[in-house]
Amino acid sequence: MSDARTLEECVVGGGVAVFPADTVYGLACDPEDPAAVARLYALKGRPPRKPSAVMFFGVGPALAALPELGPRTRAALGALLPGGVTLLLPNPAHRFPLAGAGDPGTIGLRVPVVPALADVGVPVLQSSANLAGGADARRLADVPESIRAGADLVLDGGDLPGTPSTVVDLRGYEAGGAPAIVREGAVPAAAVRAALGAGPGAT
Repeated sequence: MSDARTLEECVVGGGVAVFPADTVYGLACDPEDPAAVARLYALKGRPPRKPSAVMFFGVGPALAALPELGPRTRAALGALLPGGVTLLLPNPAHRFPLAGAGDPGTIGLRVPVVPALADVGVPVLQSSANLAGGADARRLADVPESIRAGADLVLDGGDLPGTPSTVVDLRGYEAGGAPAIVREGAVPAAAVRAALGAGPGAT
């Protein structure tokens, strides 16, 4: 069975998986399953009110799941995804509220470039596979043993780049606001601004 099929079956079945993204190793579960989300947070020791991202494995499914996004924001997604960015987007319909935690009006969106998982057909709630506040995992061996032992599935993708995603705030973008770089990571801030046609004055 392919890694994509195995991951999808784990998530649909209520499990928690360790998997390779295009940046660092991550944890994944069904974003609509309260018990699975609680287990993922417990494995990390992550505060329950801290939001997580929702990851899709294709741009088309991500756009289809968020029909409220305006044309300027949708164009931005087309310019930046797939890739090593997490986009903070407005979420007026409060979709995937478990991921939003204390801020259901915002959704963090990831669409990675992971060819082995490109056929995963469901979204996942995603967080890095480390203990809260700990170092990101570049190799499977870097994932804490307690997390690997507590997960229902562990996929080995070899050595990864090791730098987490760049976080870009696009919540004001539809109304003409500039993209804001919240955290520079795998994709340089200058590359984000260039892809969006934003000048150097963007934050």
